[in-house]
Amino acid sequence: SACDSPGLTAPVLLLEAREVMASTGTWTPSSWRSHPKHQMAEYEDKELTEKVLTKIGKLPPLVQPKECERLKTLLAEAGRGERFIVQGGDCAERFMDCEAERLETQLKLILQMGMIVEHISGKPTVKICRIAGQYGKPRSKPTETVEGFGEIMSFKGDNINGFDPKDRKWDPERLLLGYWHSAATMNYLRSYTASGDHLPLQTVGVADLKTSAHYESYSEDARAIFGKPVTAEALEFFNSHEAMQLDLEEALTRQSGCDYYNLSAHLVWIGDRTRQLDCAHIEYFKGIANPIGVKVGPSMKNDELKELVTVLNPKKEEGRLMLITRYGAGKAEAMLPGHIQAVKESGVPVTWQCDAVHGNGVVAKSNKLKTRMVNDIMTEIFEVMAIHKRCGSILGGIHLEVTGQCGVTEVVGGSMDLTEEMLTKNYETYCDPRMNYSQSIEAAFRVANEMPCPERAAKRSKK
Repeated sequence: SACDSPGLTAPVLLLEAREVMASTGTWTPSSWRSHPKHQMAEYEDKELTEKVLTKIGKLPPLVQPKECERLKTLLAEAGRGERFIVQGGDCAERFMDCEAERLETQLKLILQMGMIVEHISGKPTVKICRIAGQYGKPRSKPTETVEGFGEIMSFKGDNINGFDPKDRKWDPERLLLGYWHSAATMNYLRSYTASGDHLPLQTVGVADLKTSAHYESYSEDARAIFGKPVTAEALEFFNSHEAMQLDLEEALTRQSGCDYYNLSAHLVWIGDRTRQLDCAHIEYFKGIANPIGVKVGPSMKNDELKELVTVLNPKKEEGRLMLITRYGAGKAEAMLPGHIQAVKESGVPVTWQCDAVHGNGVVAKSNKLKTRMVNDIMTEIFEVMAIHKRCGSILGGIHLEVTGQCGVTEVVGGSMDLTEEMLTKNYETYCDPRMNYSQSIEAAFRVANEMPCPERAAKRSKK
């Protein structure tokens, strides 16, 4: 039987057979197909789509079940306050950025943020990258009006269509391109952590933070981190993405023993636009064995959340379910205490994480570019930390959109004093704005200093 064999089996059923299985009522990797679907691309060429998905279903997985279980263990520790999660990366990856230098720079940033938090707080960290699969994005509307082109399909990420207005048709062959780029990314990052030059990793750059009142402290910590050996745990990272295009996710779902894992990533999450209790995404996610996340925004009702955590984590497994709150600066007080109480009443263990970017988008008045303010991002994190503490709960980590590129100008503020007028200098993103290297490093310092280790706290109180 399947339970006797720990080997992986690829789903290669034809579309019609999948639909039949989906209608039987029992969970299978395809049972989501009989539920309402949101935010998914529907392709005109069904035959080509099936050919692409069948091919992906036969390709090797990108991660291993044991790695997913390892992450689950670490997330359970974060949920108990024994560890802290640093998760970050691009809003939407671009195929063009699958280059050695960019990938290394991105991983370096997340690992350094983890090193900073660990050095100051004394807590080991979990480093999770939005990488090797974050090629799709939900959009508020399926179409948009572009000057010279009229009404065209919205850009939904390189997995679905191209950013250029001429390339907006949804193309199933891009799913295969996404697989190859994800595979190349994971291959390179794994080889870098195993055998790369780690000296740059030890060098935390603080030169852009000289205007900060805490610059001396940051410099001292950076020197201390440089003097520490780079351990295997310091280099450990996991990949993640929002699992939006479920036919793709199904093709990369494989059986291992009695369980099914989505082996495109260690962690996948459900977005705020696809978390309806009766929808396809909830049906798919409830059956996979990976650690999973779900975004919790202002529209989430307390009773709805209570039911949602019960559906997604019926076995009450620690480390299985991460709740990623995203309210906006100044808004957490009105919602988070009720959400915490609802989860407590459910009896379901969760790991809480603060997404401090998605509720803080603004449009710059001078140039109409989408941006965020560093102060708003930090305000939401500190508000959420304080509320968890007051409510007897634990904030397990943070979730940010960041880039390791130093010169990117997409988010306003930070000690480097990036102004609204400076956004046009190097605004790269195709979707949401990201904090650049210096802004991200400073955020890690500020978060870590809100939870210093006992020795550091005692030293600070004597000053």
